[in-house]
Formats: sequence, C-alpha cells, structure tokens
Amino acid sequence: MRPAHLGLAVLVAAVWGVNFTVIEVGLGHFPPLLFSALRFLAAALPAVFLVGRPKVAWKWIVAVGLVLGVAKFGLLFIGMDAGMPAGLSSLVLQIQAVFTALFAFVALGERPSRVRALGMVIALGGVVVAAVGEGTGGPLAAFGLVVAAAACWGVSNVVTRRAAPPDSLNFMVWVSTVPVLPLLALSLLTEGASRDLAALRSLDRQGAGVVLYVAWVTTVFGFGAWGWLLKRHPASTVAPFSLLVPVFGMSSAALFLGEPVRGPQWCAAALLVGGVALASLAGRGGQGARRAGGAGGAEGPGSIGGSGEPGGVAGVHGAVTPSRPAGVTGGPGPGRAAGAAVPPSRTSASRTPSTASRPSPRG
Repeated sequence: MRPAHLGLAVLVAAVWGVNFTVIEVGLGHFPPLLFSALRFLAAALPAVFLVGRPKVAWKWIVAVGLVLGVAKFGLLFIGMDAGMPAGLSSLVLQIQAVFTALFAFVALGERPSRVRALGMVIALGGVVVAAVGEGTGGPLAAFGLVVAAAACWGVSNVVTRRAAPPDSLNFMVWVSTVPVLPLLALSLLTEGASRDLAALRSLDRQGAGVVLYVAWVTTVFGFGAWGWLLKRHPASTVAPFSLLVPVFGMSSAALFLGEPVRGPQWCAAALLVGGVALASLAGRGGQGARRAGGAGGAEGPGSIGGSGEPGGVAGVHGAVTPSRPAGVTGGPGPGRAAGAAVPPSRTSASRTPSTASRPSPRG
C-alpha cells in the first residue's frame, strides 16, 4: 500500500473513531432520536441526487435502513445519551463482529472455524470485563443499549451481505433515506414536539457542524474513501485498519471530553480488539487476496468477515462490502458487514432533561 493510501486508511479510522466524541457533543444540542434523524437526512440530501439510482432491490434498502438506521443508531444514541461514555461506546460496538458471525451461522449456515470461535469467546470476555467495570462506575442499562445496538448492527451486516451492493456509497446514501421519517415519528412520540422544536430553534454553529460531521464527513467521505481503498487493495490489507477505530474513539474522548480510561477498560479493550482481530483474520486463506468492491459503514468501519472484507453500513462507524454469500461478516470493528447505523427510545435515566438546558460536553 502506498504511503498516501495508508494515510487515507488511518484517516478514515480516525474520522470514524472521533465520530463518537462528536456524537457526544451533538447530544448536548439534540434529543437522541431527533439527532439521529437529522444525521440521516443530511447524509441523504443532496447526495441522493448525485449517486444515481439504487443498485439493489428496495427490499434490501428498506430492511437495512430500518435495522441499521432506526434500531442500531437509535439504540446507540439513546444509550450514549443515557450515560454510556463515548470512548467505551466505540469499543463495545466492536462486539458487532461476534453478533454478525452468530447471525450468519443461523441465517446463512456459515460455520466459524475453531480459531474464529476462540476469537469470539475472547471478544465476549472483553465485553464482560467492560460491563463489570461500567456496572461499578456508570449506568448498566445504557451499556445494555449499546450492546443491543451492536446486535442490530450484526443483523444489518447479514442483510447487507445478502443484498451484496455493488457500490457501497450508493447503497449507504439510499439506506440513509429510510430512517428519517421513522426516527422523526419516534422522536415526536417519545421526546416530544416541544423538546424537538426547542432544539431546532436553539441550533447554533456547533450544533450544525456536528450534524454535518456525522453525515458528510463520517458517512459520505468515510464510506467513499473506504470503498475507494477496497477497489485498489485486497480487503485483507484494508480491513484491519478498522481496528484503529476504538483506539481513536477512546483517545479522542479522553482528550476532548475528559473521559477517564481506567484499568478495566484497557483490559476490556485488549480482549475485545484482540478477539475481534483473531476472529476476523483467522482462516481467510486465499480469500484475503481478493479485492473487494464495497465499502464500510457510517458509524464506523464494518467488521472483517470470513473473507476479511469490511462490512456494514454504519452511521458514524461501520461499513459493508459486497461479498460472497460464503463469508462471515462482522462493523465501527473488524469484520464484514457493518453499517451502521444506530439506535430505541430513551430511558428515564436519560441525561438530557431538556435540549435547551443540557450543557454541551467539552469538545
């Protein structure tokens, strides 16, 4: 890989990692479901008029839009708003690679190798360590919402693999058109019209900049650049850079938000990233040398699947590559299907009593 291409891969991972910190800042301006709706609206317009017609059946676009855009990103944003730290969220979401492999086994009959299964067990151990640490220092319910978001990401990865989009950017832009109205409706029902209007009326430059970052920088640039790299290099060369996402996520949250990184989190990070890497990179054989034509997700890179291609449309952290039905996909972690998108309604423990009154996190 040329130095310039290597630098671009690292830049995309950084963009997807920092995205979690930007989401945290955005939650100081908007209720979570409204924020997610605005993110997809900005990602879809005007890009939908520039990428051409959809290249896969609408049933796949709608399915991924609902699972990734409404469920995954809705749950993620609600979980973070309820108290889940940005840095830890960027790490825990990587468990989507394990969910993807499990769902691929159930739905597609893709049986993981013993080495890959071992990697999945190690990654799950990392999530357990993180849960124990969070249970003693933060809201466990918010942690559960982010894990649920990762599970939804896994489902979207499998659906994306079945869709096998030939152009991941085109696919992600059209997928972004689906969640807007459902998320707005859920926001009105659960967050209230008065709260939504207050957030929109108080919109300032920082709030607008946050929306543009998660939509255009993370989604349009991130997916576009990732897909460009995958067309020029083997997926086995590009996909491992997605492992840098939680590194940038945790470091940017510590630097800009002042989030402490405690010992249990470092232990969880080592287990989760190591397990995902083992599960993603093991048993690729000759498949890793093949080039992939698709790209990653909006919320972060997709996970590395059995063939080593990133997969998943993530919103601010995931990607999906068109892949052969025989591979296992995995999302912002290594693997193949991802996407991205995010997540359900807020809990009463939400840290956002009102959009206008909630102080913005340090950014």
